[in-house]
Amino acid sequence: MVDAISTALHSALTHLDKKDSYVRMLFIDFSSAFNTIIPQQLTQKLVQLGLNTSLCNWLLDFLTGRPQAVRVGSNTSSTIILNMGAPQGCVLSPLLFTLLTHDCTPSHSSNLFIKFADDTTVVGLISKRDEADYRSEVSRLAVWCRDNNLSLNVEKTKEIVVDFRRAHTQHAPLTINGASVERVGSTKFLGVHITEDLSWTNNTTALAKKSQQRLYFLRKLRRARAPAPIMYTFYRGTIESILTSCITVWFGACNASCQKTLQRIVKAAERII
Repeated sequence: MVDAISTALHSALTHLDKKDSYVRMLFIDFSSAFNTIIPQQLTQKLVQLGLNTSLCNWLLDFLTGRPQAVRVGSNTSSTIILNMGAPQGCVLSPLLFTLLTHDCTPSHSSNLFIKFADDTTVVGLISKRDEADYRSEVSRLAVWCRDNNLSLNVEKTKEIVVDFRRAHTQHAPLTINGASVERVGSTKFLGVHITEDLSWTNNTTALAKKSQQRLYFLRKLRRARAPAPIMYTFYRGTIESILTSCITVWFGACNASCQKTLQRIVKAAERII
């Protein structure tokens, strides 16, 4: 996950150093991505990748003919047989989806596809206001999604334009399948808040707010006279894990004020423990 975020940001920042350049980042949302996998289509791609035929047949057998029922209290629905999709919560499902989308690659060198499980981000490195390659790439991706039975949710798909030029013009909206993609100033990318000015104030504010809520429970443990080792374990698992989430991506670039905000939370936790 950190590698995916770092790759996207490094590519964007490197390109922004060039004259008359800006970056468009498209954060794609798929509707029930794992549920739309067609097992036969997946196994065909696995064969093309050189996987053993026996292994491909085993995966096909695993994904087809799966009985499923719903139980609510003492009531159980009738059983249906599923022959599409990958089981939710199965550790194999993200890997199978990754293999299914291995041939979803950019056709232009000025574009990047950042993929992590069912999250896909298109990074368009625009120079001299020429967006032809970026727009054709997005259109091509929409066709690929249709051919591979993936439902691209345009309403939840967001776009950020990073443009530091002094005299930048209004950017024309992007359309997918006839619908306009919403342009936002900030969005969440693999758990990290990305903004159009590539600052980290929104991200650190969100982390601080979430961590401060956990401090309440740490104080409750203190009032209950919980041993220090237990409180420290609680801190490591519920507060420090939040503060250090993808920290190598953003901490070095956030301003002193944001760093102090996070450090105050750490010191507050130390005083409680």
